[in-house]
Order: sequence, then structure tokens, then C-alpha cells
Amino acid sequence: MEPLDLIYWIKLCLGALAAVICIVLRVNNVITGAGIGFATYVISDKILRQIFIEKVEKPVTVTKTGIGIYVITFIFTWILLYTIISRGY
Repeated sequence: MEPLDLIYWIKLCLGALAAVICIVLRVNNVITGAGIGFATYVISDKILRQIFIEKVEKPVTVTKTGIGIYVITFIFTWILLYTIISRGY
């Protein structure tokens, strides 16, 4: 698997993980949830840069790859889990 493909899939999983963290912490405030999502992204970006620094052309490529799927996965998973838990299904 190519490094950029691996980074993409890692960020997809991290978006879901950040949403699960928000659910576990019972975050129901958008600002707090966005802060947790942003902090998770920044921390993971620093770690991924260290891992893939020699495998990509520019370090900024690691940051840009997968940012959209991270945000979409985070928002979708958080809303889905929050709805399921708040409705008591």
C-alpha cells in the first residue's frame, strides 16, 4: 500500500475515533466537540509526519492528505452515535 493511501485510511479511522471519544466523554457542545476533533487531528498529524517524513515528497503532503475524510467521518460518526444514544435505541 502506498504511503499516501495508508495516511488516508489512518485519518479516516482517527475521525471515527475522535467521534467515539466525544461520545464517551458525553460531549454535547459543538465547540467542545470541534476542539476535541481539532486536537486529535493536530496530534495525529505530528505523529504521522514523524512516521512518513521520508516516504513523501513534502511534509505538508501528510497534513493535506485525508483532511476532508477526517472531518466528514468525524461529523457523521458523532451525529450518528449521539442520535442513537440520545434516542435510547
